[in-house]
Amino acid sequence: MTSIAFVGLGVMGWPMARHLIEAGHQLRLFNRSTAKARDFAAAHGGTPCLTAAEAAAGAEVLISCVGNDDDVRQVTTGPEGGFHTLPKGALFIDHSTASAALARELAANEFAVRTVDAPVSGGQAGAEAGQLAVMCGGSEDAFAAARPIMESYGKRIVHIGPAGHGQLAKMCNQIAIAGIVQGLAESLAFAVKAGLDTEALVQAIGQGAAQSWQMDNRARTMVEGKYDFGFAVDLMRKDLGLLLAEARRTGATVPVAALVDQFYADVQRMGGNRDDTSSLMRRLA
Repeated sequence: MTSIAFVGLGVMGWPMARHLIEAGHQLRLFNRSTAKARDFAAAHGGTPCLTAAEAAAGAEVLISCVGNDDDVRQVTTGPEGGFHTLPKGALFIDHSTASAALARELAANEFAVRTVDAPVSGGQAGAEAGQLAVMCGGSEDAFAAARPIMESYGKRIVHIGPAGHGQLAKMCNQIAIAGIVQGLAESLAFAVKAGLDTEALVQAIGQGAAQSWQMDNRARTMVEGKYDFGFAVDLMRKDLGLLLAEARRTGATVPVAALVDQFYADVQRMGGNRDDTSSLMRRLA
């Protein structure tokens, strides 16, 4: 049983925290909306707190699953951040998708807190099922300490390298997803225009070289124009912005990701900010 401060009870954080409770860990909870922390505690257990610092006081582990760099700083090194109250040698696991620069900054903290940047892939369904892929950056020591905790909700947990490498791996993940979803959207839109039976089409090509998780899980809903689930376009654009900034810094060439980012901007202009990322199909309908 580990004493854990958990910060960020959104669509991903809520089920991840639930898995930790079910694994027997003790949770102190902070969420920007305090009502959500109270609701979680009423449903699953744990102690709601008014600040990240309060949640982290005396905890062995601080876990965050929040929105962006500013949010992560606020709950760690900010005036009411958890790093101020964590004991020396405590562990910080960040499941937010943020910049690699921030991960390196936090790893060099003055509080003697061990850090792991550990963004996840698998979406809300993966979080609910405890089947997330977790890509980790940090020292071997910090990763070894974090792994047993993350096994509560992670199916595949991989140590990529030093601080920041987890975030860089997540950028690679989003590059690959962007290209696959756009390719699938174009394939299905072409099939509709050509008068093909899309169910039969997916049966025909879905076990060959064109197969993907996106085809298995999103092809039917894309054709039906259903996008009210999964990972939101606003969040995908945030992630693509992080990787495009990193690409500019390193000189990497990512033309497909840059193009699909603009396609997602089109979806936002169509009012699809909270639609699932498979809503690239909307542009082609």
